[in-house]
This record gives sequence, C-alpha cells and structure tokens, in this order.
Amino acid sequence: MSPAFRNDDKSLNWRTVGYWARSVFAVLLSLTVLVGGGWFVYSKAHDAYIAWRTTDDYIGDGTDPVEVLIPKGASITQIGDILTEDGVVRSTKAFRQAAQDSGQADKLQAGRYELKKELPAETAFAMLLDSDNLVRLKVTFPEGTTDAEQFEIISSKLDVELETVQKAAKQTDKLTSLPEFADGDLEGYLFPSTYEVAEPVKPLSIFASQITQFNKIAEKLSLEGRAEDLGYSPDEVVTVASIIASEVSNVEDQANVAAVIYNRLDADMPLQMDSTVHYAVGKSGKVTTTAEDRKSDSPYNTYVHKGLPPGPISNPGETALEAALHPADVDYKYFVTVNLETGETKFADTLDEHNANVAEFQQWCQANADKGLC
Repeated sequence: MSPAFRNDDKSLNWRTVGYWARSVFAVLLSLTVLVGGGWFVYSKAHDAYIAWRTTDDYIGDGTDPVEVLIPKGASITQIGDILTEDGVVRSTKAFRQAAQDSGQADKLQAGRYELKKELPAETAFAMLLDSDNLVRLKVTFPEGTTDAEQFEIISSKLDVELETVQKAAKQTDKLTSLPEFADGDLEGYLFPSTYEVAEPVKPLSIFASQITQFNKIAEKLSLEGRAEDLGYSPDEVVTVASIIASEVSNVEDQANVAAVIYNRLDADMPLQMDSTVHYAVGKSGKVTTTAEDRKSDSPYNTYVHKGLPPGPISNPGETALEAALHPADVDYKYFVTVNLETGETKFADTLDEHNANVAEFQQWCQANADKGLC
C-alpha cells in the first residue's frame, strides 16, 4: 500500500483512507449521474428525431407484404393517395417529394405491384420502378373450350361478373380484327392460349388479344389459301378444326380425325360427332350423348343434319387448325376414344371394325363407372 496511507509507525492511517474512499465514491457517483443523464438526454433526443422523421414518412425496411393496384393514367398525387390508403407510405406529401427528387416520376406505370406496408416513400417509389415487383395477371384458355366456357373462365379467374363478359362478347362491332369470314361470330376465333391481362380487367380487350393471336396463327398457316386449295372456305376449315379440338386430346390423332371428317363429307355421310351434339344441347363434362340429345333439331346436331355444322363449335389451337388443313391420307370413316384417361383413340375403315372399337370403349366405361366420364 502507498506510504501516503500509513502513519510514521507503518500502521494504516484510516483517516486518510476514509478521505480517499469518499473522494473516489464522489467521482464514481458523478460519473454515474453524468452518463445516466447523457443517456436520458440521448434517448429523448432520439425519440424526438424519430417522431420528426416519421411525421410524414416511414423509416426502415417495411413490414407486411401488400398488393397495390396503380390504375392507368393515375397522377403522382393519386398514386400517393393510393399508397397512403393501403398503408405503404405515411403520406402523399412524402411520396410526391420522393418522386420529384428522383426525376423519374414520368416512368411510373400502371399495374398491380407487390410492395410492403410502412415503407419510406423513397423506397416505395423505387419499388414501383422495378418491374420485378409487378404482379402480372394471367388467364389461360385450354384448346377446344367453347366461348361459353371461356366466359366462365374469365368470370371465375379474373373476378368479372359473367353478365359483363357476355355483354362484351356481343359487341363484335368493336372487335375490328375479327376476320370477315367469321361473320360476326366469336366462336372459333378466341384463340386458346395464356394471356397477360391489364387491370382493370376489360373482357373486350381480352377478346381482341385472342383474335389478334388467331390472325397471327392463320397467317402463319396460310389458312385462307390452303383452305381454298382443299375446296373449303376458311370458316369451314375453322369449323373442322373446332370439331377436331373437341373430339380428341392427343395431337397425334388430330390429322386422322380430320381425315374421318373429310372422308365422311365426301361420302355424303352424316358426321355423327357427339361433340357437335354437346354443343347443340349445351352439355359438357361427358363424352357420350343420350338418344334424346341426338334427336335435337339444332343445325349443329350432325346426327340429324348432314354436312358441317353452320359454324365452329369450339376454339381450336394451332395443331388442330394445321390438321384441318392437312388431313392424314387414310380411308378412315370412324373413330372412338377407347380410354378416356389416356385419350387412346382407335380408327376404322368399316362399321364392323368400328363396332368392335366401340365395344372396347363400353368395357372401359363399365370398368370405370365411378369416374363419371361416360
């Protein structure tokens, strides 16, 4: 111990020790008060800063994900209002300022975006400029679906009233790209594919996209010229393609079905296609028809009326159109799908051969009655 804490006889000088102990305690107490007070002041200042910063804007990385729809033609202020209402930014004022500071306000585009709640306005603006955050609305129409089935798809998948879709389909005068040979009928010309859909959803715009795609494929296949070479009108070829698309699901069978149709027409035989009866009576879901169905006097019933139906019965894709333009060089006049799960289809030249194939189909139906397909 330091000599300063001892008396002349080397014993501890408790008075000096006590003095220094009180001094050290006083210093430590002062430091504690100073640090604690400083932290208190810092906390209050930080809270005040955060409160000031978040008066008009959020800070941080955002919280929960949220989808926001920016309508076409919306101004920066309107977009700011939408983002504020959806909890993305704190205020329209902050968003307007972020847009102005960026110098890229004119690059914002309409659409549905995936953002986060409680974002700084600058971050929200940057996310709107990033196409990776754009949610692309899509709808798919399978090949061989009828207009009515496609209307149901638009209604259910895109949340549009079915009546609105049906009403739009009647405005064919606004669908200027519809081929003249369609004679104002959309059936057969709403090309089946997957389409991106702008919001708000407008069925008429979807139809226009489908017809545009049909026209591209028709031009690619030289539809009108090749139809003339076959001795049929373009609309008749589309009608044949629509039957093909409705009858078989395997692409490799399509040219043979086309051959059956043309062979039966050449032989003045009724087509007797169940798909045309389904169209005539408005049924779907099963491949078979009843005796009552086949008595329908609809011009689409090819059991009653010879020749092609008066127009397409569904919307064919490219392979069905190609098959209708290039039928297989075979003598088949009959066919039947003998396995509805695999789509296996058997073709025949004679009625006896066909009846044997039909018997095979009926056996499949009996063995698979629980599937409800026959």
